[in-house]
Amino acid sequence: MRCISLAIGFLLLSVPAWSQERRPSHCVAIADAAPGINYLHKASWAEPVPDYTVRISYIAHASFLLQTPMGLNAITDFTGFIGGTAMIPDVVTMNHAHETHWTAFPDPAIPHVLQGWGPFGEGVEHYLDLGELLVRNVSTDIRSDFSGVEPKGNSIFVFEVEGLCIGHLGHLHHMPTDAQFAALGRVDIVMAAVDGGTTLALPEMIRVLDRLKSSVIIPMHWFSGHSLAAFLAGVSDRYLIQREGVSSLEVSLATLPDRPTVIVLEPRYLRDDE
Repeated sequence: MRCISLAIGFLLLSVPAWSQERRPSHCVAIADAAPGINYLHKASWAEPVPDYTVRISYIAHASFLLQTPMGLNAITDFTGFIGGTAMIPDVVTMNHAHETHWTAFPDPAIPHVLQGWGPFGEGVEHYLDLGELLVRNVSTDIRSDFSGVEPKGNSIFVFEVEGLCIGHLGHLHHMPTDAQFAALGRVDIVMAAVDGGTTLALPEMIRVLDRLKSSVIIPMHWFSGHSLAAFLAGVSDRYLIQREGVSSLEVSLATLPDRPTVIVLEPRYLRDDE
């Protein structure tokens, strides 16, 4: 028995700390937050992430870096270039509506490369549980190269970490169905394309966001100040807007804003010397 106990103890010690436990995501209810809390913190992406917190850094276009307290790094809509850094992410997600959302040659050192599409029309299903972080997807349709439709050609990726549901809408081309909204669950933080043209028209995207009722909305995929300004003008009557000129935010369940808030992050490539 003593030998068995020692063997079990060794196995437990050999499991990486981040793989042992994940704080369950609520995904179904709005977290309460005390009014007046400053949930936006300026910090270098290279600094440790505080406990119970997620750091989100806007890299470029539709690429974001998500970081966890135990050191996991995930990058959305990975194109193969994230800046002047030697960091190898643990997870990358990709969509293939355009070449600015994926790469055919991801670094083989990346442990988990998740494509948001499968064989034409079949889609793909991901459920990657890394302990501290769960990554899953909900497939949606996209326009094909020949003015048709590729069923299930896009993925909305959902990251569940530290009790939060973080959704990246990808290259969304249509209003999700009731079943797709149900599969997403309660998304606390959402990255949404606001170009108003190559993805959804702005009025439709705003309807998607109204339906999601996320606490934090992060605009992405804006090609000019004009498209971003048009989006902000379109939601200023219903959401708070915060723009501090920073590229990263740190947020936790306890510090979600008490009303839906648009937080504009400025894109910035990663650099090891920062």
